[in-house]
Amino acid sequence: MDDHIARGTAPGISVTTGTPGGDIETITAGDLAADAIVRIQSMTKPVTAVAALRMVQDGRLGLDDPIEAWLPELADRRVLRTPTSSLDDTEPAERPITLRHLLTNTSGYGMMTAPCPLQDAMIANRTQAGQEPVELGAQEWLEAVASLPLAFPPGTGWRYHHSFGLLGILLSRVAGGPLEGHLRESLFEPLGMADTGFVVPQEDAHRLPAAHRHDRDGALVQSEPAGAGFYVAPAAFDLSHAELVSTAADYSAFAHMLADGGRHGGRTILDPGLLSQLRTDQVPDAAKAADSFFPGFWDGTGWGWGVSVLTSGPHAGRYGWSGGLGTDMYIDPDGSFLVILTQVEMGPEVMGLFADLQ
Repeated sequence: MDDHIARGTAPGISVTTGTPGGDIETITAGDLAADAIVRIQSMTKPVTAVAALRMVQDGRLGLDDPIEAWLPELADRRVLRTPTSSLDDTEPAERPITLRHLLTNTSGYGMMTAPCPLQDAMIANRTQAGQEPVELGAQEWLEAVASLPLAFPPGTGWRYHHSFGLLGILLSRVAGGPLEGHLRESLFEPLGMADTGFVVPQEDAHRLPAAHRHDRDGALVQSEPAGAGFYVAPAAFDLSHAELVSTAADYSAFAHMLADGGRHGGRTILDPGLLSQLRTDQVPDAAKAADSFFPGFWDGTGWGWGVSVLTSGPHAGRYGWSGGLGTDMYIDPDGSFLVILTQVEMGPEVMGLFADLQ
Protein backbone atom coordinates (compact mmCIF):
# COMPACT_ATOMS: atom_id res chain seq x y z
CA MET A 1 0.00 0.00 0.00
CA ASP A 2 2.81 2.41 0.86
CA ASP A 3 4.47 1.61 -2.47
CA HIS A 4 1.29 2.49 -4.37
CA ILE A 5 0.95 5.75 -2.43
CA ALA A 6 4.58 6.60 -3.30
CA ARG A 7 4.09 5.96 -7.01
CA GLY A 8 0.88 8.01 -7.15
CA THR A 9 -1.75 5.30 -7.57
CA ALA A 10 -3.97 7.05 -5.02
CA PRO A 11 -3.64 9.75 -2.33
CA GLY A 12 -5.00 7.29 0.22
CA ILE A 13 -5.88 3.60 0.45
CA SER A 14 -7.91 1.62 2.99
CA VAL A 15 -7.91 -2.19 3.09
CA THR A 16 -10.04 -4.34 5.39
CA THR A 17 -9.56 -8.08 5.80
CA GLY A 18 -11.57 -10.60 7.76
CA THR A 19 -12.78 -14.16 8.14
CA PRO A 20 -16.06 -15.65 9.42
CA GLY A 21 -16.02 -15.59 13.19
CA GLY A 22 -12.57 -13.97 13.19
CA ASP A 23 -11.15 -10.51 13.64
CA ILE A 24 -11.69 -7.75 11.09
CA GLU A 25 -8.67 -5.53 10.50
CA THR A 26 -8.53 -2.22 8.63
CA ILE A 27 -5.20 -0.83 7.43
CA THR A 28 -4.81 2.63 5.88
CA ALA A 29 -2.03 4.32 3.92
CA GLY A 30 -1.72 7.90 2.74
CA ASP A 31 -4.38 10.46 3.60
CA LEU A 32 -7.54 8.31 3.58
CA ALA A 33 -8.79 8.19 7.17
CA ALA A 34 -10.09 4.90 8.57
CA ASP A 35 -13.53 6.48 9.10
CA ALA A 36 -13.70 8.23 5.70
CA ILE A 37 -17.11 8.16 4.02
CA VAL A 38 -16.42 7.26 0.38
CA ARG A 39 -18.37 7.03 -2.85
CA ILE A 40 -18.70 3.29 -3.46
CA GLN A 41 -20.51 3.61 -6.83
CA SER A 42 -21.17 0.12 -8.25
CA MET A 43 -20.38 -1.63 -4.97
CA THR A 44 -23.96 -0.51 -4.31
CA LYS A 45 -25.15 -3.34 -6.56
CA PRO A 46 -24.47 -6.21 -4.11
CA VAL A 47 -26.25 -4.21 -1.39
CA THR A 48 -29.33 -3.64 -3.56
CA ALA A 49 -29.29 -7.29 -4.60
CA VAL A 50 -29.32 -8.47 -0.98
CA ALA A 51 -32.14 -6.04 -0.16
CA ALA A 52 -34.15 -7.50 -3.05
CA LEU A 53 -33.46 -11.06 -1.92
CA ARG A 54 -34.62 -10.19 1.59
CA MET A 55 -37.94 -9.20 0.00
CA VAL A 56 -37.96 -12.57 -1.77
CA GLN A 57 -37.39 -14.49 1.45
CA ASP A 58 -40.16 -12.45 3.11
CA GLY A 59 -42.57 -13.32 0.30
CA ARG A 60 -42.96 -9.73 -0.90
CA LEU A 61 -41.38 -10.39 -4.31
CA GLY A 62 -40.86 -13.44 -6.50
CA LEU A 63 -37.78 -13.92 -8.64
CA ASP A 64 -39.89 -14.50 -11.73
CA ASP A 65 -42.56 -11.90 -11.00
CA PRO A 66 -43.02 -9.38 -13.83
CA ILE A 67 -41.91 -6.04 -12.44
CA GLU A 68 -44.52 -4.09 -14.40
CA ALA A 69 -46.96 -4.79 -11.56
CA TRP A 70 -44.98 -2.17 -9.59
CA LEU A 71 -43.39 -0.34 -12.53
CA PRO A 72 -46.22 0.08 -15.07
CA GLU A 73 -43.91 2.42 -16.99
CA LEU A 74 -42.16 -0.76 -18.21
CA ALA A 75 -45.23 -2.59 -19.51
CA ASP A 76 -45.54 -3.48 -23.22
CA ARG A 77 -41.85 -3.19 -24.03
CA ARG A 78 -40.57 -3.09 -27.57
CA VAL A 79 -37.23 -4.63 -28.59
CA LEU A 80 -34.74 -3.57 -31.24
CA ARG A 81 -34.39 -6.16 -33.99
CA THR A 82 -30.65 -5.99 -33.35
CA PRO A 83 -28.86 -4.01 -30.63
CA THR A 84 -27.51 -1.62 -33.29
CA SER A 85 -30.78 -1.12 -35.19
CA SER A 86 -32.41 2.29 -35.57
CA LEU A 87 -34.78 3.12 -32.73
CA ASP A 88 -37.88 2.60 -34.89
CA ASP A 89 -36.82 -0.88 -36.02
CA THR A 90 -38.51 -2.78 -33.20
CA GLU A 91 -40.84 -5.63 -32.41
CA PRO A 92 -42.92 -6.46 -29.31
CA ALA A 93 -41.07 -8.08 -26.40
CA GLU A 94 -41.90 -11.77 -26.08
CA ARG A 95 -41.85 -11.70 -22.28
CA PRO A 96 -41.97 -9.13 -19.47
CA ILE A 97 -38.98 -8.04 -17.40
CA THR A 98 -38.72 -9.93 -14.09
CA LEU A 99 -36.80 -9.46 -10.86
CA ARG A 100 -34.43 -12.23 -11.99
CA HIS A 101 -33.64 -10.24 -15.13
CA LEU A 102 -32.76 -7.17 -13.06
CA LEU A 103 -30.50 -9.12 -10.70
CA THR A 104 -28.64 -10.67 -13.62
CA ASN A 105 -28.35 -7.53 -15.83
CA THR A 106 -30.42 -9.30 -18.51
CA SER A 107 -33.44 -6.96 -18.57
CA GLY A 108 -32.63 -5.59 -22.03
CA TYR A 109 -31.52 -2.24 -20.61
CA GLY A 110 -27.90 -1.34 -20.01
CA MET A 111 -24.74 0.33 -21.24
CA MET A 112 -24.02 0.06 -24.96
CA THR A 113 -20.32 -0.53 -25.49
CA ALA A 114 -20.10 0.70 -29.10
CA PRO A 115 -21.60 3.66 -30.96
CA CYS A 116 -25.18 2.96 -32.09
CA PRO A 117 -28.55 4.76 -32.18
CA LEU A 118 -29.52 3.42 -28.75
CA GLN A 119 -26.30 4.70 -27.19
CA ASP A 120 -26.86 8.11 -28.81
CA ALA A 121 -30.40 8.19 -27.42
CA MET A 122 -29.18 7.34 -23.92
CA ILE A 123 -26.65 10.16 -24.06
CA ALA A 124 -29.31 12.56 -25.33
CA ASN A 125 -31.85 11.77 -22.59
CA ARG A 126 -29.18 11.68 -19.85
CA THR A 127 -29.51 8.00 -18.95
CA GLN A 128 -26.09 6.87 -20.22
CA ALA A 129 -24.06 5.64 -17.24
CA GLY A 130 -20.61 7.02 -16.45
CA GLN A 131 -18.41 8.24 -13.63
CA GLU A 132 -20.56 11.32 -13.01
CA PRO A 133 -23.46 11.25 -10.52
CA VAL A 134 -26.97 10.74 -11.90
CA GLU A 135 -28.46 13.83 -13.53
CA LEU A 136 -32.14 12.93 -13.11
CA GLY A 137 -34.31 12.04 -10.15
CA ALA A 138 -35.63 8.51 -9.90
CA GLN A 139 -39.02 9.08 -11.56
CA GLU A 140 -37.65 11.25 -14.36
CA TRP A 141 -34.84 8.75 -14.95
CA LEU A 142 -37.33 5.86 -15.07
CA GLU A 143 -39.52 7.66 -17.58
CA ALA A 144 -36.47 8.45 -19.74
CA VAL A 145 -35.34 4.82 -19.67
CA ALA A 146 -38.88 3.60 -20.40
CA SER A 147 -38.99 5.81 -23.51
CA LEU A 148 -36.24 3.67 -25.08
CA PRO A 149 -36.55 0.23 -26.67
CA LEU A 150 -34.80 -2.80 -25.20
CA ALA A 151 -31.51 -3.84 -26.79
CA PHE A 152 -32.60 -7.50 -26.70
CA PRO A 153 -35.49 -9.60 -25.35
CA PRO A 154 -35.31 -9.98 -21.55
CA GLY A 155 -33.15 -12.92 -20.50
CA THR A 156 -31.31 -13.29 -23.80
CA GLY A 157 -28.43 -10.81 -23.44
CA TRP A 158 -26.35 -8.99 -20.84
CA ARG A 159 -25.71 -5.28 -20.47
CA TYR A 160 -24.32 -3.55 -17.41
CA HIS A 161 -25.74 -1.10 -14.89
CA HIS A 162 -29.28 0.09 -15.72
CA SER A 163 -31.03 -3.02 -14.38
CA PHE A 164 -29.83 -2.06 -10.91
CA GLY A 165 -31.18 1.48 -11.20
CA LEU A 166 -34.52 -0.10 -12.08
CA LEU A 167 -34.11 -2.52 -9.18
CA GLY A 168 -33.68 0.33 -6.72
CA ILE A 169 -36.87 2.01 -7.95
CA LEU A 170 -38.71 -1.34 -7.85
CA LEU A 171 -37.72 -1.84 -4.20
CA SER A 172 -38.86 1.68 -3.35
CA ARG A 173 -42.27 1.00 -4.96
CA VAL A 174 -42.71 -2.28 -3.08
CA ALA A 175 -41.57 -0.67 0.17
CA GLY A 176 -43.85 2.32 -0.36
CA GLY A 177 -41.20 5.02 0.04
CA PRO A 178 -37.69 6.14 -0.97
CA LEU A 179 -35.16 3.31 -1.14
CA GLU A 180 -32.83 4.72 1.51
CA GLY A 181 -35.43 4.34 4.24
CA HIS A 182 -36.03 0.72 3.29
CA LEU A 183 -32.31 -0.07 3.10
CA ARG A 184 -31.81 1.49 6.51
CA GLU A 185 -34.55 -0.63 8.09
CA SER A 186 -33.78 -3.86 6.21
CA LEU A 187 -29.96 -3.84 6.15
CA PHE A 188 -28.12 -0.84 7.55
CA GLU A 189 -29.57 -0.88 11.07
CA PRO A 190 -29.38 -4.69 11.52
CA LEU A 191 -25.75 -4.65 10.32
CA GLY A 192 -24.73 -1.49 12.18
CA MET A 193 -23.98 0.40 8.95
CA ALA A 194 -24.51 3.82 10.51
CA ASP A 195 -22.63 5.85 7.88
CA THR A 196 -24.02 4.26 4.71
CA GLY A 197 -26.60 6.11 2.62
CA PHE A 198 -27.08 8.08 -0.56
CA VAL A 199 -25.64 11.31 0.84
CA VAL A 200 -23.30 12.41 3.63
CA PRO A 201 -24.94 14.46 6.41
CA GLN A 202 -23.72 18.06 6.61
CA GLU A 203 -22.15 17.43 10.02
CA ASP A 204 -20.03 14.62 8.55
CA ALA A 205 -19.08 16.36 5.29
CA HIS A 206 -15.48 16.70 6.50
CA ARG A 207 -15.21 12.89 6.29
CA LEU A 208 -15.88 12.85 2.51
CA PRO A 209 -12.49 12.87 0.73
CA ALA A 210 -11.85 14.36 -2.68
CA ALA A 211 -12.16 12.11 -5.73
CA HIS A 212 -9.38 11.91 -8.32
CA ARG A 213 -8.53 10.53 -11.73
CA HIS A 214 -5.25 10.04 -13.58
CA ASP A 215 -4.54 12.33 -16.51
CA ARG A 216 -2.77 11.20 -19.69
CA ASP A 217 0.60 11.64 -18.01
CA GLY A 218 -0.42 9.50 -15.04
CA ALA A 219 -0.70 12.43 -12.62
CA LEU A 220 -3.57 12.62 -10.15
CA VAL A 221 -6.16 15.30 -10.92
CA GLN A 222 -9.04 16.14 -8.59
CA SER A 223 -12.44 15.34 -10.09
CA GLU A 224 -14.71 16.00 -7.09
CA PRO A 225 -14.02 18.19 -4.05
CA ALA A 226 -13.61 17.03 -0.48
CA GLY A 227 -16.52 17.77 1.82
CA ALA A 228 -18.76 19.23 -0.89
CA GLY A 229 -20.64 18.45 -4.07
CA PHE A 230 -23.37 16.04 -5.12
CA TYR A 231 -22.95 13.57 -2.26
CA VAL A 232 -23.38 16.06 0.60
CA ALA A 233 -26.91 16.38 2.01
CA PRO A 234 -29.53 17.38 1.21
CA ALA A 235 -30.09 15.15 -1.83
CA ALA A 236 -30.96 17.01 -5.03
CA PHE A 237 -33.84 14.60 -5.76
CA ASP A 238 -35.03 11.03 -5.11
CA LEU A 239 -31.90 8.84 -5.37
CA SER A 240 -33.60 5.42 -5.28
CA HIS A 241 -31.85 4.58 -8.60
CA ALA A 242 -28.45 5.94 -7.55
CA GLU A 243 -25.32 4.81 -5.71
CA LEU A 244 -24.27 4.84 -2.08
CA VAL A 245 -21.56 6.24 0.12
CA SER A 246 -20.13 4.03 2.86
CA THR A 247 -17.13 3.42 5.12
CA ALA A 248 -14.60 0.65 5.63
CA ALA A 249 -16.36 -0.45 8.83
CA ASP A 250 -19.83 -0.39 7.29
CA TYR A 251 -19.03 -2.19 4.06
CA SER A 252 -16.93 -4.74 5.92
CA ALA A 253 -19.93 -5.51 8.12
CA PHE A 254 -21.90 -6.21 4.95
CA ALA A 255 -19.11 -8.36 3.47
CA HIS A 256 -18.66 -10.21 6.78
CA MET A 257 -22.37 -11.07 6.80
CA LEU A 258 -22.07 -12.63 3.34
CA ALA A 259 -18.82 -14.40 4.28
CA ASP A 260 -20.52 -15.84 7.39
CA GLY A 261 -23.24 -17.53 5.38
CA GLY A 262 -25.73 -14.67 5.50
CA ARG A 263 -25.67 -14.36 9.30
CA HIS A 264 -24.89 -11.42 11.57
CA GLY A 265 -24.95 -11.38 15.35
CA GLY A 266 -26.72 -14.73 15.52
CA ARG A 267 -29.46 -13.53 13.14
CA THR A 268 -30.05 -14.72 9.58
CA ILE A 269 -29.97 -11.71 7.30
CA LEU A 270 -29.99 -13.64 4.01
CA ASP A 271 -31.30 -17.16 3.54
CA PRO A 272 -28.37 -19.53 2.81
CA GLY A 273 -30.12 -20.92 -0.26
CA LEU A 274 -30.54 -17.46 -1.76
CA LEU A 275 -26.95 -16.59 -0.84
CA SER A 276 -25.77 -19.72 -2.65
CA GLN A 277 -27.59 -18.58 -5.78
CA LEU A 278 -26.30 -15.01 -5.42
CA ARG A 279 -22.70 -16.26 -5.59
CA THR A 280 -23.32 -18.71 -8.47
CA ASP A 281 -23.13 -17.77 -12.15
CA GLN A 282 -26.74 -17.12 -13.21
CA VAL A 283 -26.19 -15.90 -16.79
CA PRO A 284 -26.64 -18.42 -19.64
CA ASP A 285 -23.66 -18.79 -21.94
CA ALA A 286 -25.73 -17.65 -24.91
CA ALA A 287 -26.20 -14.25 -23.25
CA LYS A 288 -22.47 -13.66 -22.70
CA ALA A 289 -21.66 -11.76 -25.88
CA ALA A 290 -18.03 -10.73 -26.16
CA ASP A 291 -19.04 -7.10 -26.73
CA SER A 292 -21.43 -6.89 -23.78
CA PHE A 293 -18.77 -5.41 -21.45
CA PHE A 294 -15.02 -4.83 -21.48
CA PRO A 295 -12.88 -7.27 -23.53
CA GLY A 296 -12.22 -10.59 -21.81
CA PHE A 297 -14.77 -10.03 -19.02
CA TRP A 298 -16.39 -13.43 -19.51
CA ASP A 299 -13.10 -15.36 -19.54
CA GLY A 300 -13.42 -17.50 -16.41
CA THR A 301 -16.02 -15.11 -14.98
CA GLY A 302 -19.78 -15.26 -14.56
CA TRP A 303 -22.40 -13.02 -12.99
CA GLY A 304 -24.56 -14.00 -10.04
CA TRP A 305 -26.97 -11.57 -8.42
CA GLY A 306 -25.22 -8.22 -8.04
CA VAL A 307 -21.74 -9.76 -8.08
CA SER A 308 -19.26 -11.27 -10.49
CA VAL A 309 -18.22 -14.87 -9.86
CA LEU A 310 -14.92 -16.51 -10.82
CA THR A 311 -15.84 -19.79 -12.52
CA SER A 312 -12.34 -21.15 -13.15
CA GLY A 313 -8.71 -20.64 -12.19
CA PRO A 314 -6.96 -20.69 -8.81
CA HIS A 315 -9.62 -18.48 -7.18
CA ALA A 316 -12.71 -20.23 -8.59
CA GLY A 317 -15.70 -19.46 -6.40
CA ARG A 318 -14.49 -15.98 -5.42
CA TYR A 319 -17.26 -13.42 -5.79
CA GLY A 320 -17.67 -9.68 -5.34
CA TRP A 321 -17.67 -6.44 -7.27
CA SER A 322 -15.90 -3.11 -7.72
CA GLY A 323 -16.86 0.55 -7.87
CA GLY A 324 -15.73 3.02 -10.52
CA LEU A 325 -13.89 5.23 -8.01
CA GLY A 326 -11.36 2.56 -7.10
CA THR A 327 -13.27 0.43 -4.59
CA ASP A 328 -13.41 -3.35 -4.52
CA MET A 329 -14.82 -6.22 -2.46
CA TYR A 330 -14.45 -9.96 -2.81
CA ILE A 331 -15.20 -13.02 -0.72
CA ASP A 332 -13.42 -16.35 -1.14
CA PRO A 333 -15.00 -19.79 -0.75
CA ASP A 334 -13.35 -20.19 2.68
CA GLY A 335 -15.12 -17.03 3.86
CA SER A 336 -12.09 -14.76 3.96
CA PHE A 337 -12.79 -11.38 2.43
CA LEU A 338 -11.11 -8.16 1.35
CA VAL A 339 -12.53 -4.64 1.02
CA ILE A 340 -10.41 -2.01 -0.76
CA LEU A 341 -11.30 1.68 -0.75
CA THR A 342 -9.72 4.54 -2.68
CA GLN A 343 -11.29 7.54 -4.39
CA VAL A 344 -9.55 7.32 -7.75
CA GLU A 345 -11.29 6.51 -11.03
CA MET A 346 -10.72 2.98 -12.25
CA GLY A 347 -7.80 2.63 -14.63
CA PRO A 348 -4.54 0.71 -15.05
CA GLU A 349 -3.05 2.15 -11.86
CA VAL A 350 -5.98 1.19 -9.65
CA MET A 351 -6.35 -2.22 -11.33
CA GLY A 352 -2.67 -2.80 -10.58
CA LEU A 353 -3.33 -1.97 -6.93
CA PHE A 354 -6.19 -4.46 -6.81
CA ALA A 355 -4.04 -7.17 -8.39
CA ASP A 356 -1.19 -6.61 -5.95
CA LEU A 357 -3.46 -6.66 -2.90
CA GLN A 358 -5.28 -9.76 -4.08
